[in-house]
Amino acid sequence: MERTLISPMFLKRHRVAYFTVLILMITVFAIVFVFPFYWMITSALKDPQEVIQPTPTLIPQSFHPETYAKAWNNLKIGHFFLNTAFYALGSWLFQIIIDVAAAYALSKLRPVFGGVILGAMLASLMLPMTALLVPAYLTVSDVPIFGWNLINTPWALWLPAAANAFNIYVLKRFFDQIPVDILDAAAIDGAGKFRLLWSIVLPLSRPVLAVTSIFALVGAWKDFLWPLLVLQDPSVQNLSVALSRMGATSGVTPFTQLLAGLVFASIPMVVVFLVFQRHILSGLAAGSMKG
Repeated sequence: MERTLISPMFLKRHRVAYFTVLILMITVFAIVFVFPFYWMITSALKDPQEVIQPTPTLIPQSFHPETYAKAWNNLKIGHFFLNTAFYALGSWLFQIIIDVAAAYALSKLRPVFGGVILGAMLASLMLPMTALLVPAYLTVSDVPIFGWNLINTPWALWLPAAANAFNIYVLKRFFDQIPVDILDAAAIDGAGKFRLLWSIVLPLSRPVLAVTSIFALVGAWKDFLWPLLVLQDPSVQNLSVALSRMGATSGVTPFTQLLAGLVFASIPMVVVFLVFQRHILSGLAAGSMKG
């Protein structure tokens, strides 16, 4: 019999109370998460004076949909949108290449001190991001041995994001579940280590690859603090940093246009979640395989 948090007998006796609490909790969480997005969309439609008045209005008293067109043109949303997409795709590509290779090596190749290396990677997750900002900035501003300055270049975003300890751990756990017999049979047929990875491991790992890909894209798209430090040239900034810079000059840029810019910045990730939510759930639940 499958074990659950609430027994079927208890559920039958208190069905009405159970579904009442369930609907109430879903409603509360929906309001908490949806309301900020609703407020941002509707506030961009309001008159600037209505937004800053002491008593907020849930429904705009006057609609100004042209604010979105003005924000797109005045704030150069298209330019910064392309910058952000370029950085996010690059971060995704480098994370997939580096993290898959590291997870495959730790899981199937079993290098010397592999456990120590994995432990050190996981230990890095315990450190706050702010503690790593200074050494990371010094590294990208003067790359050891080569002496390159990566400030204001995409490499300042791509290289630090390439080795993601969380993704490596998730991928390794999934690779560990792949039956060794399949790999041994392919190796007997003459398949090398790279061929095993490309032809067997990766096709079997599509669910977890989808999850790590989504995490990589979302993380790169919404990142703010690190791009704020390394993208100092306004022309190469991503959308979140550019909007923050424009918001600092609030006397020049209308607040409603900034809100419209935030809506443009939020839409892609909302679409990604709505389209790939099933892949996220199935990938996170894919922890075992049948031989």
